[in-house]
Amino acid sequence: MRPTLGSAAVLVAVVAVAAGCGSNKSASGTKSGVAGAQKTVVNKAVSGTITFDGIWTGSEATDFGDVIKAFNKVYPKVKVKYNPLGNNLTTVLSTAITGGHPPDMADIAQPGYVKQLVSQGKLKPITYAKGAIGANFGKSWQQLGTFNGKLYALVFKASNKSLLWYNVPVFHQAGVTPPKTWKQLLRDATTIKASGVPPYSIGGADGWTLTDLFENIYLRTFGVAKYNALAAHKIKWTDPSVKTALLEMQKILLQPGYLAGGTSGALQYTFNDSVTNAFSNPPKAAMVFEGDFVSGVILSSTKAKPGSGFNVVPFPAITPGPDATAVEISGDLFVTFRDNPAIEAFVKFLATPQAAAAWAKHGGFATGNHNLSPSVFPDAIDRANQKAVGAAKAVVFDMSDEQPASFGSTTGQGEWGLFQKFLSNPADYTPIQIQLEKAAEAAYKKGK
Repeated sequence: MRPTLGSAAVLVAVVAVAAGCGSNKSASGTKSGVAGAQKTVVNKAVSGTITFDGIWTGSEATDFGDVIKAFNKVYPKVKVKYNPLGNNLTTVLSTAITGGHPPDMADIAQPGYVKQLVSQGKLKPITYAKGAIGANFGKSWQQLGTFNGKLYALVFKASNKSLLWYNVPVFHQAGVTPPKTWKQLLRDATTIKASGVPPYSIGGADGWTLTDLFENIYLRTFGVAKYNALAAHKIKWTDPSVKTALLEMQKILLQPGYLAGGTSGALQYTFNDSVTNAFSNPPKAAMVFEGDFVSGVILSSTKAKPGSGFNVVPFPAITPGPDATAVEISGDLFVTFRDNPAIEAFVKFLATPQAAAAWAKHGGFATGNHNLSPSVFPDAIDRANQKAVGAAKAVVFDMSDEQPASFGSTTGQGEWGLFQKFLSNPADYTPIQIQLEKAAEAAYKKGK
């Protein structure tokens, strides 16, 4: 799930590693942020018009406009008409598809919806872009755009959801350091509680914050393969692995005095509330588990400053191994409904570091494109997050985005509603597992 918080809320921040990043430029980087940049070769042979429906409005639409301008420096005879639809994207797009008049291209943030369109034969594969994507994105990122064994999407922009944000003064007062492992987190929480501040702030009124916490615990405990199997309902929610993850989540939710506002408060706090609780003065908690968009809420709603007031580290490792640092993302998948030389040229260009640099120079952007030089970003915060996201070898989509909406992303029902029920009584995990499986089975049977 990607919250709608405006451009300020998608400021990308991984301050913890920013100090080590500084303002260093890649040895192969240039002012354009492109490794080994060469003189632009203009192609006037390809022409045409491309209609593109996207979620971005306001300043983000302007940023994407700069990507289009960069494309037009190479292909001046191709006109891209961008249609900003915001949260109405899927509704408008579904209506257009049903009516037989979809746009040429679209930006879809729900991989589950992309999968549905692929199964319905509505999308065109982009296998012609394999070379360009393979040259700039690792295998894990390529796999995210692969459905039914074919490449159908380019994950152009991503948001890192495997993060833990912490109140720096509270940590200093308690004498603890940012946790690298789950065991260290639990020890730190005990120490912080003893210092007089609840360790955790949870925005339980928004059910997606709870699913995000569960998903990160499950991912870091059982790895990518099992995570993807549960997301696809190839593993039942009554599986012992789900119980194990719920018991770990229980260690966060069940301890008396460990949640800001207690259980009742956590159920009433929204995502924004959970952030301001942890970073207001005086603070009501020490930590928040959520994505890179947390920084926007901190900066717009509190007086906390990066580094001195707030900081962030990767979600703690639980089970050692190659998936211990796997990253969960929400991502923008670029898909095509038609195929012609102009569209192919645009898709191939979007896979290049030049395209990514056109947006990255504004900040609030991260990508799996490992050939994008961090030097293009406006500050050390953005450079650090790009380094973390771009270097990730194991990447998965937000599980809720992959599932039928009635189960994975509908207010008050399915996962969101049932995890709220679990928050109200974390000790009662067995009935929750049974209800999750029943809801998942019904949603997958309907396919929506």
